[in-house]
Amino acid sequence: MADPQPPSAPSGKSSGKSSAKSNAKPNDKPADKSADKLALRVDQRGDLQVDKRVDKRSFFKRLVEMISPGPDSRDELMETLADAEHRDLIEPESRMMLEGVLRMADMTAGDVMVAAPHMDFLDIDADYDDLLHVVIDTGHSRFPVFEGQRDNIIGTLMAKDLLKLQRSPELSLRTLLRPAVFVPESKGLNELLRDFRSNRNHLAIVIDEFGTTAGLLTIEDVLEEIVGEIEDEFDDKDGESNIYTLADGGQRVAGDTDITEVNTAFAAQLSTESFDSIGGLVAHELGRVPRRGEAVTLGGLVFTVMLTRGGAVRWYKVTRAPEDALSTDGG
Repeated sequence: MADPQPPSAPSGKSSGKSSAKSNAKPNDKPADKSADKLALRVDQRGDLQVDKRVDKRSFFKRLVEMISPGPDSRDELMETLADAEHRDLIEPESRMMLEGVLRMADMTAGDVMVAAPHMDFLDIDADYDDLLHVVIDTGHSRFPVFEGQRDNIIGTLMAKDLLKLQRSPELSLRTLLRPAVFVPESKGLNELLRDFRSNRNHLAIVIDEFGTTAGLLTIEDVLEEIVGEIEDEFDDKDGESNIYTLADGGQRVAGDTDITEVNTAFAAQLSTESFDSIGGLVAHELGRVPRRGEAVTLGGLVFTVMLTRGGAVRWYKVTRAPEDALSTDGG
C-alpha cells in the first residue's frame, strides 16, 4: 500500500503548479503567454471574419459586374444616365445636372467666357451720368473698370455702389472699386468654381498667353454649365410680353419672340416665310448664333445681342437703324 504513495507527490506538485498558474498575477510570464495566445486567437478570428466579408463583397461585385457590367467610358456613363432617366430612376433635371458636371470637368475658362470685344466696360474717367447710362443699358450687376485703354483693367465695380456716388458726389470712384481677379484661359471650370466660392468674387477677367484681356466670365456662367439657364432680372416671370422699353428709348426683345409680334411693335416688314422667331431670323442672317455685343441690321432695325444662354440669344436690344445704315442695307 506504500507503493502507490509516490505518485501522489507528483500529483500534488502538479496540483500546486496548476494552482500557481491559476493564482498567478497578471504580470507573471505564464499568464502573459496565455493572454497573448488568447488575444492572438481573437485577432485572428477578427481578421478572418473581415477577410471573409471582403471576399463576400468582392464575389458579389464580380457577380453584379458579370450580370450587368458598369460603364467603362464617359460615353457609356452618359448612356447609363439616359437609361436611368428612361426607367424613372432619376428625374430629367437630375440627369441634366449630372451630365453637366461630367462635361464641365473638361472645360476651361476660355470655353465659356464672353470674348473681350463683347465685354461691357466702365471707364474710370467717365462722368457719373455716362456710367449710369451703361449700367442701366446693359443690366449687369458687376463691371470691369479700365483706365486709359481697355486692357488696363484696374478693378471691378458693383452696380449698386454707384448709388453711393449719387448720395455722396465727393466720393472717388476709385474708392468703390474691388480688386479684379485674373485667370488664364486654360483654368479649369471646376477649379474656378472653387475659387469663386472661396474668395466671394463672382467675376473673373480671362487673360491669354500674352497677358492681354481675352474675356470675362461670372459664377453664373459656370453654374449654368451644370444647371442650365438661371433666371435673372432679364427674365419675364409672367410671360405676358416679350418686348420692353429701356431707359434710353430702345426696346428689349426676347430671342423667341414671334416675328409677327416684332413687325407689329416696330411697324416693320420682316419676312415670316422661313422662320417664326426673331432669334432664328437673326441667326440665319448672320450665318451662326451671334455672341453678346454683336449687332445685325434687318429691315431698318438694329438687333444687338444683350444676353445669351445655352447657345441661344436670350435678349436683343432693338433700335431704329440710322439713315446711313438704311442706305447701306438698301432699305
